[in-house]
Amino acid sequence: MKIYVDNAIAYSINAAKLDAYVTMSSGSHYVVVQSWDSTGYVQKAALNLSVGTTSSSGTATVRSKIEEMTGWQSCGSCAGPGGNGATVPYSMKQGQSSPSLDGNSAMFSIGGTSPYAAALWWKQLGASSTSKNFVYDLYFYIKNPAAAQALEFDANQSVGGHKYIMGTQCDIKDHKTWDVFDAAGGKWISTGIACPAPSAYAWHHVVLEFQRTSDNRTKFLSVTMDGKKSYINRTYSPKSSSVNELNVAFQMDGDRYMTDYSVWLDSVKFTYW
Repeated sequence: MKIYVDNAIAYSINAAKLDAYVTMSSGSHYVVVQSWDSTGYVQKAALNLSVGTTSSSGTATVRSKIEEMTGWQSCGSCAGPGGNGATVPYSMKQGQSSPSLDGNSAMFSIGGTSPYAAALWWKQLGASSTSKNFVYDLYFYIKNPAAAQALEFDANQSVGGHKYIMGTQCDIKDHKTWDVFDAAGGKWISTGIACPAPSAYAWHHVVLEFQRTSDNRTKFLSVTMDGKKSYINRTYSPKSSSVNELNVAFQMDGDRYMTDYSVWLDSVKFTYW
């Protein structure tokens, strides 16, 4: 399936369902969504769109292809319980042509022999003290999902003496659900929304929506996995912080056998306003 904007390919995926954000400049655009099946049968839908800006709150900021940006930071032991886990080998390799959706994915890997070890990567996007709405949109690919204890997708905002941890993980081996992080309580809480082991050798689309509420709390709004949207609607208090920042993060957790495995990220996007 492909999305064309003004006769140019804006998005492409090998799947039976399409659910994507496409950035367009203000003004009029001609958009076509087209699909091909295994027999070569083509279906097409066309529409004319007029793109404007948001209301008085201002225009949303969209940071696209974050996996291709320089300046990613990482750690191994800090990803463990209490920020004091095992030291394990891990790596991030950008510019991967395969597997990839656009020819330029990033491969994240973890190994070693320490049970339940983890590695964390994050990319600072610059402080945005006025932003209170956030959408974390990404695709991931895994060849050996049986090796993963959990896959964690986070956004973090520190402002006004508080750190709002928008921590969300697919808890594959334990709860088998999407979990959210209670920053003040320092613990993961199951949402009850199912998140079994993702299928191997396939791209999976995750969209996470969050808010910083008017009473200074973190609200987890929803998670969408491969087109299926589930509403979380849970709110937790932040922890204290003395910095100003906004970032997105990705963490890989190993299981008790600590089998080496890799995850590829592509089309990583963060929208905030």
